[in-house]
Amino acid sequence: MKQVNQSKALFRGAFILAIAALITKILSAVYRIPFQNIVGDVGFYIYQQVYPFYGLAMVLATTGFPVVLSKLYAEQRVKNDHEKIRRLFFLAFIILQVFGVVCFLIFYLGADYIAFWMNDVRLSILLKVVSIVFLLFPITAILRGYYQGKGDMVPTALSQVGEQFIRAFTILFLAYTFTNLGYSLYLIGGGAMFGSITGGMVSALILFTFLWIRKEWRIIAPRKGMLFGYYREAGVILKALIFQGLTICISGMLMIFIQMADSLNLYSILTENGYEKDMAKSIKGIFDRGQPLIQLGTIVAASMSLSLVPLITSARIKKDTVFLNDKIQLAIRISIVIGVGASVGLWAIIEPVNIMLFENNSGSSVLGILSFVILLSSIITTIIAIMQGLGSLLFPAVAVLGTFPVKYGLNALFVPKFGTMGAAYATLVTLVLVCFLLIVKFNRMQTNILKTTRFLSPLLVAALVMVLFLKGYLALTDLITIPNGTERVVATTQALGGVLSGGFLFLLIIVRGGVFLEKELSLFPFGSKLSLLLPKKNRS
Repeated sequence: MKQVNQSKALFRGAFILAIAALITKILSAVYRIPFQNIVGDVGFYIYQQVYPFYGLAMVLATTGFPVVLSKLYAEQRVKNDHEKIRRLFFLAFIILQVFGVVCFLIFYLGADYIAFWMNDVRLSILLKVVSIVFLLFPITAILRGYYQGKGDMVPTALSQVGEQFIRAFTILFLAYTFTNLGYSLYLIGGGAMFGSITGGMVSALILFTFLWIRKEWRIIAPRKGMLFGYYREAGVILKALIFQGLTICISGMLMIFIQMADSLNLYSILTENGYEKDMAKSIKGIFDRGQPLIQLGTIVAASMSLSLVPLITSARIKKDTVFLNDKIQLAIRISIVIGVGASVGLWAIIEPVNIMLFENNSGSSVLGILSFVILLSSIITTIIAIMQGLGSLLFPAVAVLGTFPVKYGLNALFVPKFGTMGAAYATLVTLVLVCFLLIVKFNRMQTNILKTTRFLSPLLVAALVMVLFLKGYLALTDLITIPNGTERVVATTQALGGVLSGGFLFLLIIVRGGVFLEKELSLFPFGSKLSLLLPKKNRS
């Protein structure tokens, strides 16, 4: 009975964190749309140039380090060794704070150099603002690790959602206020980056509030002289944070490294190849419209497939091979199916979506190519999570780390010839290479990443039918005139109608085609309703 209750607690906690991650990802993607509408493409370029550096700190505070600390704390908690628990958190805090200070100094003192590397020295102040976040992440990582180690995911979840909400609010409020006051776009960008500081402070405040209300500070509070003679213990913690925490963090930085490569050389290459500076900034800002679209498209596939990872980890520990293989296959199938649907569907209606969200259709062809990033990143994210669940941490981290030099080099090769379309090609080629490496490694670990490919036939049929339907739908609705309707109103009507009708058609063909069994559909949101779409012979 105790083991059953522990399993329920594990899955409940994983579910709470998954919901929090879903909300924060939605907030992170959605706020960028009104922000771009307020500041325009050049203002969006300024913000996106520096955003990847904030993304680094965000991952450090939310993924690897809290996970490793929760594991170390859970081990000591079972032994009921309170002194060792205090040393664990105090030593971990010192180690992470030193790491945070080093990162702060690198980005603060190196801001001018990085801005010069980007070929836009006015970005220096934004980099200095965002560098402060690295001083804040250690305390949030420590406290999240403490609560996750207890099995209490609510403080972590609330801190993540609160951080993202306050950050988005700060960004939009300051962008709107500074724009109305006539401030420069770089000052507006600095105000937007200040949102990362307010978000981090609120996150820490929420976690401290839980400590204060529950009177738990005494559990982890350090005592004078408690560290003397425990250098070996410090070495063990340091090793765990570096070889486990940092590798998990790096594995979660896939799209951050892609964006960072674009930040560092895309604008520079455009200006070096004849584009006037303001025009190049606008073009880069238009290219950056792809980020919220990719993020929104990836959320569904990643969230649904990653929700199975705790089940996979549990099955590995219990050595339930049949259940393990079944859930691995299902997670990968979900990532492919939803990734294909989201990528192909977005590509088909990219022009009205672009107008609906960003006011005009500039760069629609490039954004259409970038929509296929959703498929690749969904598959990669799922495989990495499964490999981590199976105990493989180093290889995924090395593969993800390699995306930066590959993407950077491919930009230098493709952008002079194809402009931002070349940058889109570079992103796809980079992700294909990473996906290939992960699949090869995974096959060696597990044998046959997909034991059956029968689902690919109905999947391709569903994608083709959806594209033909959506293209016909757009052609037909182009002929319909909405009284007093602006181009954006018409595009919004087309985009939303296309998403609903095209998505339902795709889903109908997938379910009717037997891609998922009834018991598998039960794991989906509204699974009982989806099972009604199954042929009667396939229903239980």
